[in-house]
Amino acid sequence: MRKRRLSVILLLFAIMLVSYGCTEAFQYSIGCADIKTNEDYTFFIVSDPHYISKDSYDNGKAFKDFLNLGDGKMLNHTDELFDSLIGDVASEKPDFLLITGDLTCNGAKQDHIELTERLKLIKDMGTCVFVVPGNHDVQNPYSREFIGDETTDVETITSAEFMSLYAPFGYEGAISKDPSSLSYLAMPAEDTWLLMLDSTDADNNVSKNYPEQSGNLRSDTLKWIEQCAELAKKNNARLIAVMHHSMMDHSELIKVNYTIKNSKEALKIFHKHGIEMVFTGHIHIQDIKSDEFQGNKLYDIGTGSLAVYPHQYGRMQFTPNTGFDYRTVKLNIDNTINYNPDEGNFLGFEEYSASFFIEQCGRMHHECLEQLEGLSDAKMEIVLDTVGKMNMLYFAGYRNEALNDIMNTDGFKMLENIAPCFTKEYAMAMLNDERTDHNTLFIPVSSFEKQ
Repeated sequence: MRKRRLSVILLLFAIMLVSYGCTEAFQYSIGCADIKTNEDYTFFIVSDPHYISKDSYDNGKAFKDFLNLGDGKMLNHTDELFDSLIGDVASEKPDFLLITGDLTCNGAKQDHIELTERLKLIKDMGTCVFVVPGNHDVQNPYSREFIGDETTDVETITSAEFMSLYAPFGYEGAISKDPSSLSYLAMPAEDTWLLMLDSTDADNNVSKNYPEQSGNLRSDTLKWIEQCAELAKKNNARLIAVMHHSMMDHSELIKVNYTIKNSKEALKIFHKHGIEMVFTGHIHIQDIKSDEFQGNKLYDIGTGSLAVYPHQYGRMQFTPNTGFDYRTVKLNIDNTINYNPDEGNFLGFEEYSASFFIEQCGRMHHECLEQLEGLSDAKMEIVLDTVGKMNMLYFAGYRNEALNDIMNTDGFKMLENIAPCFTKEYAMAMLNDERTDHNTLFIPVSSFEKQ
């Protein structure tokens, strides 16, 4: 077992400070999880909760219009969804929790404040929380509330306010903070450190009056990552990265504005320093991709949005001398929320959410199919339902074999025979994935860790 004494760590920090000349950037704090070397641990990974306060909306026209223009996010139930997550944390008591950005729906200050109150409940239970911002969270010109028929601009937050609000959830205990972004280095375990990376590009949001969707890791941030990697190596610690945008393409068609712009450069640095996994979100699809270079394999584990069907999060179990076991967990909320779409017709939440997701998918693709000649309204509805069901499985992390039943339906045959269009291209791309199940993954300990 590796031995590590506080004096040795502090000495190494001092060497690091002198070597890189970034005294203000580096500070030392014992990790809140306080997991010792070669101890097992468990952590949860949550992506894109898109939390919105119930004070930010009512059931009026403005909010319904906003909800129906979305991509299937259950924004009218984000507080219940997050409370269900808190229940799972209370039950299992993971050592720490990672949130990969898009903490809020549109960056409203009130939404951030309420979310931090819920995160405090988790921390008070003994589970450390580490967050990074997403493209919705900081300096968002679309920060709004929806009351009655009116959509009204409300106060958003700056980068400095983000760091202040979320200080208890990573920043105040950081080993290092990147001077050029909201990235920081955290130490939940002596031999496992977290590169919590800010991949957002919000600097020009206000001047453009638009929240920038794309992302990148800034050149100064990449240099800082290398400094962190050297420090981790000196302390015999592995690095796990966390960021909002994808490191690798998770879809053949949906990659612009989702994969970081400088992914090739970042991949080289990650491979150089033996980083084996990065947890991402943003795309809302449960999907695992990998990249291999000179025998080193890096996994980009994209965990689906908590706000989108099937409302799941990742659970990672580390066992010393064995490896990392990742699997998704669905929130158990079917008996928590009932929905009454029609008088006397009550649905459990899971059924309601699945129906809403398919319906929203239909809205998004309706215009595309409407342009096709020779496709009757009746056939179009069947095709839309088929694409919606495929999309639901795809977002949930199931591919290929899981789609066989749908591929044998009349709706899929109709889809195959329609004229070329984005909807057809998108649906067929779901069948070109090399993995069948993106909900499980085992990563054995690396040769570096066995030394």
